[in-house]
Amino acid sequence: MAAPRRDTRGIIDAPELFARVRFRRREPALPLRPYLEHYWLIDWDLSEPYATHVVPHPSVNVVFQRFAGRPAFAEVAGIGLELFTQKLEATGRVCGVQFRPGGFRPFASGRAVSRWTGRRLPLGEVFEGAGGDPSAVLGPDEEDARVAALDAFLLDRRPQPDPHADLAMAVAQRIRTDRTLRRVSEVARAEGLSVRGLQRLFAGYVGVSPKWVILRYRIHEALERSATATTGVDWAALAAELGYSDQAHLVRDFTATIGVPPTAYVR
Repeated sequence: MAAPRRDTRGIIDAPELFARVRFRRREPALPLRPYLEHYWLIDWDLSEPYATHVVPHPSVNVVFQRFAGRPAFAEVAGIGLELFTQKLEATGRVCGVQFRPGGFRPFASGRAVSRWTGRRLPLGEVFEGAGGDPSAVLGPDEEDARVAALDAFLLDRRPQPDPHADLAMAVAQRIRTDRTLRRVSEVARAEGLSVRGLQRLFAGYVGVSPKWVILRYRIHEALERSATATTGVDWAALAAELGYSDQAHLVRDFTATIGVPPTAYVR
């Protein structure tokens, strides 16, 4: 299994974020790696407030959080449909678990992942008996101890093997990496599924439609290109590469997701 991703896809103005907080990704225990992208750990000590913005991945997250002046808490964050903004101030700590698209279902067997889409729920409402004090995860000063606590929490959930979850994860990964798959019908055909069968699989195991996943990964790619371009972005060429019929459709999707047109974002 590959090490945690090193790209910044989805993070708006990643250099500014990394200049203000300590951000790390860590691998989970070996038995958990088929289901998880990585753990993500953030600590901050700020002299003035800062707002971070993220275009969410098609992933469920479990997040343990501690903000200055507030009791620590933990929640399950379903796939975010809108731009996510979090204000950070004073001191704080977050320990998060990012599941692979489709990887959360084995931890919540029998419940369609779409029931959490667009929602953030206290941990105990999703995992019975797990809504207690989150200090076991947030408390240790040693980073390795926090990672071990996340491992213990998830291993205690005893994820159940599920071939449908395996298929959902494989299809989502294929969408992320194969830029020739630009339509749901093409993905279904490549996997030997009907379009309706693929849609049912994603509703139950990923939480959003395959079309939504295709579009979200397009926006992530456009954001990454915008952030790393040194000589400007050929938006017409990028639109064609990402499967848009024209540049206007890319600009429309980008603006609807980020809040500003691509050229304004680059500036």
